[in-house]
Amino acid sequence: MAVEVLTTADGREKTALSHRHAAAWFAARKAGTPIPVGTASPPLRPARPERPELLDPRDVPRRRPGSPAGRIAILHAVAHIELNAVDLHWDIIARFGHVPMPPGFYDDWVKSADEESKHFNLICDCLEALGSHYGALPAHAGMWRAAEDTRDDLPGRLAVVPMVLEARGLDVTPGMIDIFRKAGEEGAVAALETIYAEEVGHVAYGSKWFHFLCGRDNRDPKDAFHDLVRRYFHGALKPPFNEEKRAEAGLPPDFYWPLADEVPPRAV
Repeated sequence: MAVEVLTTADGREKTALSHRHAAAWFAARKAGTPIPVGTASPPLRPARPERPELLDPRDVPRRRPGSPAGRIAILHAVAHIELNAVDLHWDIIARFGHVPMPPGFYDDWVKSADEESKHFNLICDCLEALGSHYGALPAHAGMWRAAEDTRDDLPGRLAVVPMVLEARGLDVTPGMIDIFRKAGEEGAVAALETIYAEEVGHVAYGSKWFHFLCGRDNRDPKDAFHDLVRRYFHGALKPPFNEEKRAEAGLPPDFYWPLADEVPPRAV
């Protein structure tokens, strides 16, 4: 099921399949006849549509939010992030099926993939309402690098994807919501507020299962997190951090501030 999503290129088709498989998973769990978790051979990179053109991050044009075109560019970038997130959550299921994990691990990532599929479609609907569509602009080619780098390391995947990359979404989404609210684009505001609320859970799943693996391996979670992020994440973490939402997701400041490119502000 996970590999089928990963090998489907079109975004709307990929997310429709993701929704169907998530519904089947949870229906079987509810009925007491859970779908067995096997092992798979997922592709190193998921299938992608011909558009958007994928560019080196340095070559993606800067997004200026003060104009309609700039706001379309922001939404396009968010849609690209959400589509990658759909694949990231199915990939963790497909790629690490050989690692013994409780059923709740699969519940959490299937739910996350289902929600990311909804997020992609919400943002695509916003783009289309503004006369654009996903694929109309170039996008960031580096989005899948974290998945490739951690393809053999489940704790590394959890540390970098939900606990760094998705946690970054908690930091920046409130500012995006303000941009669209000031522009009177209430559809985008509603979509981004849905994403913001649900992404807290995805970061929390990452933290929960990272701590589970550290406990099983008798590793200190904070030290392990620092080691893995320094190994797999390219660059320092960038403040300001949304400390309230990060804490809600199970990420205390002593996990991320030591990895930042600034010192934390002094407490008053």
